[in-house]
Amino acid sequence: MTPANADFQYAVDLLRNGQLVAIPTETVYGLAADAANPEAVARIFAAKGRPADHPLIVHLAAANAVDHWAENIPDFAWELMETFWPGPLTLILKKQPWVPEAVTGGQNTVGLRVPGHPVALELLRRFATATGPRAGLAAPSANRFGHISPTTAAHVAEELGNSVPFILDGGPSAVGIESTIIDCSRENPVILRPGHIAPEHLATVLDSQPEIATSNSAPRVSGSLEAHYAPRTPLRLIAENELPAFLETRQGHRCGILSHTPPPPETPHRWRQLPANPDGYAHCLYAALRDMDQAAIDLIIVEAPPASAAWAAINDRLRRAAAGSGR
Repeated sequence: MTPANADFQYAVDLLRNGQLVAIPTETVYGLAADAANPEAVARIFAAKGRPADHPLIVHLAAANAVDHWAENIPDFAWELMETFWPGPLTLILKKQPWVPEAVTGGQNTVGLRVPGHPVALELLRRFATATGPRAGLAAPSANRFGHISPTTAAHVAEELGNSVPFILDGGPSAVGIESTIIDCSRENPVILRPGHIAPEHLATVLDSQPEIATSNSAPRVSGSLEAHYAPRTPLRLIAENELPAFLETRQGHRCGILSHTPPPPETPHRWRQLPANPDGYAHCLYAALRDMDQAAIDLIIVEAPPASAAWAAINDRLRRAAAGSGR
């Protein structure tokens, strides 16, 4: 789905005037503002209800803008950009002194990526043409802070309503979960948020397979809070072999079940089977959670996916969603 030229122009005009625009990316929809304009960035925090010390990711039109935003960039970071950009990989780098604290959450690092969505790239190119070749857009997920991330323009409208002046519709997000974040500000890179690009993919560029961080140590990054990506309906993660017995305890209650295995022949509950592979599951996950959250149910039950490395990003999102649900 490609917006009309008038839509792109309207989005650029809004952004140049310090306003917000919701934009499609291959991961999820983002709430974009001119990353060099602290007042515009502040509007993101106000619209989302986002904590002021929670950093944002800056989206660029191309890797040749990186050294405008970051300094002391290691060789391996350039190699990651060459291999995975445009795409769902965010690099944490030492920031240039001028980068607004509103973007970095007061830290000495900045998160950068070139998105892999053609509409996002076209908007970034037009914005850079209008404002300067190294311009960037800060764009966290276009939802209220901590809630389910949006993967369609309709999700953004449901979530934010009139607080976003314009939604640039680029169709459903292909990946469906947020980008992998890798910390390149240290000698040995570490994954701070798992995503579509897995450790074994990164190992094709790096000397070894990077570890996934197990704590929320600095630098802080998007999506690292214990409770995140959450529905308002309570959510429980239940192992596959425990699911039948657990459902027995829920008689008289209306539950919604997200499963990667087929449903039983008869069930009183709302049941949705998601793909049994991690890429397909990720693509459907947030839309399925949002559908369940809008249904008249008491509890969302998610059949826990496999604990293998291939499912690490999915399990990360589900664990945080369970921790933040029901609020």
